Amino acid sequence: MKAAAIIYELEQFAPLTYQESYDNCGIQVGDAQIEVLGILLTLDVTEAVIEEAIARNCNMIIAHHPLIFSGIKKITGKNYVERIIIKAIQNNLLIYAAHTNMDNMQEGVNALIAKKLGVVQGRILAPMDGLLYKLQTYVPLSHVQQVQRALFQAGAGHIGRYEECSFISSGTGTFKPMEGSQPAIGSSGGPMETVAEEKLEVLVAKHQISAVLQALRSSHLYEEVAYELIPLLNQHQHIGAGLVGKLATPMDETAFLTLLKNNMQVPCIRHTALLGKPIETVAICGGSGSFLLPQAIGAKADILVTADFKYHQFFDAADKIVIADIGHYESEQYTPEIFMTIIQKKFPNFAVLLSNTNTNPVKYFI
Repeated sequence: MKAAAIIYELEQFAPLTYQESYDNCGIQVGDAQIEVLGILLTLDVTEAVIEEAIARNCNMIIAHHPLIFSGIKKITGKNYVERIIIKAIQNNLLIYAAHTNMDNMQEGVNALIAKKLGVVQGRILAPMDGLLYKLQTYVPLSHVQQVQRALFQAGAGHIGRYEECSFISSGTGTFKPMEGSQPAIGSSGGPMETVAEEKLEVLVAKHQISAVLQALRSSHLYEEVAYELIPLLNQHQHIGAGLVGKLATPMDETAFLTLLKNNMQVPCIRHTALLGKPIETVAICGGSGSFLLPQAIGAKADILVTADFKYHQFFDAADKIVIADIGHYESEQYTPEIFMTIIQKKFPNFAVLLSNTNTNPVKYFI
């Protein structure tokens, strides 16, 4: 199997379109056309992970954190990134990263943390905007169902937990075929035609635009397809940062912190002052989530579980919420399980291994 087939499934789940502007997801090193012998899943790519991949006969590494974040002008082996690139090329390894695109999916990193903590009814804490478009097109009555079906199959028409959503209104279209045209109705160079048409409207997510437009053109009767693709201000309720949900049963603050410590296997938790009230609504952000504190407070969360809070940022809790900083590695350490689920669902008999290497650069003296 080629690496491209694996990458396709990962990007169907978490399209690169949804990574943050500062990020560098996708192939880091290697050729997508290589035949994959085995896949090693990891949070980070370190020199030890490269050695493990070679030892376990894996020529593809899938990581959450990108190896390469900024431009590289020389590859001389002066730092660990350059050494990894050299060794990967020498051993014909492909390195792929799915980072903030995986963070921003509703069933991504934060949903996995929520599952481990028993948080249900999860929704995106900070939905992204600028990701939805309205497609309007005009179809003769005879072809409405054909075009509608093609658009749905290409991914258009999803609204929340509903699919095949559209709106149809009736009207009259006119056109005059010019010389050299090949009209489905009328004749080249002939008079203006009047046709009963339906205006078909559907929502299209940003990453599906190309496929949907291709489906529109291939299923439509007309030589020249009239359509409008309109960007919307609507937030995409299933794409964005963080997650907020509820515990099935409210818990005492200390009991919840104990649950958090045990289920996320963290050696210690940095937190703000406890407020003496039960924990019921929980906000979650794997990795660095301090930027979501206002949204967590706005969602009336009792606690925000995340990482990388700076000293003065803890003051911003202002006795409105408990901040629980469990560490960056600790909050995202289970992310390779998501990769495993995606790949095994499509390729159940393929060799996919979880890395045995602890890549956490932070150590604790307890």
